[in-house]
Amino acid sequence: QVQLVESGGGLVQAGGSLRLSCAASGRTFRSGAMGWFRQAPGKERSFVAAITWSGTITYYADSVKGRFTISRDNAKNTVHLQMNSLKPEDSALYYCAATRSVGWAAVRDIALYDYWGQGTQVTVSS
Repeated sequence: QVQLVESGGGLVQAGGSLRLSCAASGRTFRSGAMGWFRQAPGKERSFVAAITWSGTITYYADSVKGRFTISRDNAKNTVHLQMNSLKPEDSALYYCAATRSVGWAAVRDIALYDYWGQGTQVTVSS
């Protein structure tokens, strides 16, 4: 079993930045990928970014490419999501998740993620 705990959410003005963190504990696996998803009220949960266990490959949704950066620190079992140039449409509950799968199609597939955190709220005011 893997436990994931997100932190770093909050309220920020448009154009501002936030850094989300996801701490993993338990029987973490040394393969696959870690991903970030988000869900706004009344909308489906959608892919934001993912990073392989090695940290050598990253994936981004088009809507955040160039503004968000995902990284990981395996020594601390932590994944970060640096979010810059935030927009009101980035407001959502952000979830961290872990999957044993890799590849562009796989990391965007919610159904392939085995473990999820409880989410952290990001609100961007205009």
